[in-house]
Amino acid sequence: MRILLAGASGFLGTRLVARLRADGHDTVQLVRRPAPGPAEFTWSPSSGQLDPAAFAGVSAVINLAGAGVGDKRWTDSYKALIRSSRVDSTSTLATAIAALPAADRPSVLLNSSAVGWYGDTGDQPVEENAPAGEGFLSDVARVWEAATGPAEDAGVRVVRLRTGLPLHHDGGLLKPQLLPFRLGVGGKLGSGRQWVPWIALADWLAAVSFLLERDDIAGPVNVVGPTPVTNAAFGKALGAAVHRPAIMPIPALALQVALGEFAVEALRSTRVLPGVLNQAGFDFQYPDLPQALQAALHDS
Repeated sequence: MRILLAGASGFLGTRLVARLRADGHDTVQLVRRPAPGPAEFTWSPSSGQLDPAAFAGVSAVINLAGAGVGDKRWTDSYKALIRSSRVDSTSTLATAIAALPAADRPSVLLNSSAVGWYGDTGDQPVEENAPAGEGFLSDVARVWEAATGPAEDAGVRVVRLRTGLPLHHDGGLLKPQLLPFRLGVGGKLGSGRQWVPWIALADWLAAVSFLLERDDIAGPVNVVGPTPVTNAAFGKALGAAVHRPAIMPIPALALQVALGEFAVEALRSTRVLPGVLNQAGFDFQYPDLPQALQAALHDS
């Protein structure tokens, strides 16, 4: 396939581009700076500008664009950026796809979303048919997913990737935790009873490739591992993986002081299961957390 990607320069995007190219696909990237060559096109999602020429010969579009949720303290302006960076990019792509002649439209749009859709589910396991929860990230996910509407209305297969927490030593959930755990000062966050919807990076990449090719799958898909664990169990497993004790819990109050409003979301319990992937027969390479952590710590 010839695949057009947005958000290809991020933690997940750079690794996905490498995976797609290794699988023999041709990739084209959307960038916000002047495009230096034929494999890139400049766009401005904040103003809805996207050259239709970017879609020439494109069979699939993958959108991973969005400001990092945990990259900065949540001021009102940064919360607005978290929302607009996701909604504007999705709306620009979906609207541009719908405006193309039917014969020129890509067959599929894989659009990033997040398990934040579900809010706090406590101990209740949820699959894709569960409604949106409450809270800032749930509200963002609701409008983010709705922004794919024009492409879906135009007959394009749309898959909404409700991604969990990918594991890799160089980014995502794991990177900020590695140093304290290696120093022996890691542990559970808050009560530790909240559920963590992790996924091995290799399985996330494989799932995206799987969903590209499965033309019978559309709508929301939980891209998470099959065995979520509590935060306390996650801390214990990570401590074992780096051969250190995990006995230094971080109280909820300390998190709130350090992270502000984001701490509320960080302490939510989201027990999400990959219902669609399981039903479709997707084979997880790392279905258990200890295996996934070993892969995450040693993969390049």
